[in-house]
Amino acid sequence: MNRSLFARTWPGTLAVLLFVVFVFPVYWMFSTAFKQRGDIVSETPVFLPLDGTLENFRTAFAADHFWKLVGNSVTVTVSAVLLSLVIGLAASFALARMKFKGRRGFVVAFMIAQMAPWEVMVIAIYLIVRDADMLNSLVPLTLFYMVMVLPFTILTLRGYVAAVPRELEESAMVDGCSRPQAFIKVIFPLLAPGLMATSLFGFITAWNEFPMVLILNKDVEMQTLPLWLTSFQTIFGDNWGATMAASSLFAVPILIVFVFLQRRAVAGLTSGAVKG
Repeated sequence: MNRSLFARTWPGTLAVLLFVVFVFPVYWMFSTAFKQRGDIVSETPVFLPLDGTLENFRTAFAADHFWKLVGNSVTVTVSAVLLSLVIGLAASFALARMKFKGRRGFVVAFMIAQMAPWEVMVIAIYLIVRDADMLNSLVPLTLFYMVMVLPFTILTLRGYVAAVPRELEESAMVDGCSRPQAFIKVIFPLLAPGLMATSLFGFITAWNEFPMVLILNKDVEMQTLPLWLTSFQTIFGDNWGATMAASSLFAVPILIVFVFLQRRAVAGLTSGAVKG
């Protein structure tokens, strides 16, 4: 009886423990952002800031270049995601629908590109950007982030395009649609889960990346929020409340995007992995 009870309860117990382990650091970051300085440095941990304050957020908002770097991060991230979706849609349609020599080789190349660490390209990318006189610019960052997420986008959307019956597209063309019109009116609406999954992956990847910013953009006003967060030891000293407030502000956009796209993103990842 006890063994049967253990068999039924251990998966749920393990899931709860893992949930606590992964969520607690996030909770601690957000709660610390609202704590008074005395509660932060107290020897007794304060788990619930009953006398919370917004002063830490005011300090973060007033930091040099904060709003400028917010704009940089949003611009680079959104542009990279949109570019990867446009190019990925076209490439995935070609790989799924059209027969041409070397198609399988293209798919294998995308898989290898997805597995290869981008760090191996750092020196080459820096030299190319330097020779093009584009250091301290958002354009190389946008293109680099787009290239980072493009293989995943193409492979995921290829599975979705391949899963759409050809008969639907052919019926639309018989009814008078051209091939582009059939794609837009018939196939594109069915790709929503895949688009959500790739958008979420691209957003998180581009929003969190900072080594390439450190290498290409030495001008503070051309940097992004992840690199700005690393400078808090010099900006705020030991002001951990302001540091946690800034980290919370940095995490909020990802949480919002994830909440809105989570259901479709999970469906997109699983379906795109097994179809096509």
